[in-house]
Amino acid sequence: MSVLFEEDLKVEICSELKNELLLLKNEEQQVIIHCSIYAMDAGDAARIWKSTYLIDKETGKTYNLLFADGISFAPQWTLIPFNKPLEFTLIFKGLPKSCKLFDLVEIIPEEGGFEVLNVNRNSTDVYYVTI
Repeated sequence: MSVLFEEDLKVEICSELKNELLLLKNEEQQVIIHCSIYAMDAGDAARIWKSTYLIDKETGKTYNLLFADGISFAPQWTLIPFNKPLEFTLIFKGLPKSCKLFDLVEIIPEEGGFEVLNVNRNSTDVYYVTI
């Protein structure tokens, strides 16, 4: 798994959703994570569980997933295209200003949960990750 920065990855989002996300971020200080996941085999699928959190590395406090776009919530599945990544967006409750490093962790009752560790906080709270 690797963390990409905005300049490293081009994700296209419709202007209506982009404006809505910017408004939410400015009003409520949410954390926005744009994710890409690639299929390993034809027919691979992904889903997100509501038990997905940002975890402040210093305090261990968890911050809830508020919204997901472009991926199904468990128990439903979203097919990952074999020739390009499945791109989706996760929006989380805002982190405190004191948080400098966090983990994105999907806590689920089976193997294979999403996990992106040691994400350095940035001033925009918008991140691009490949899972």
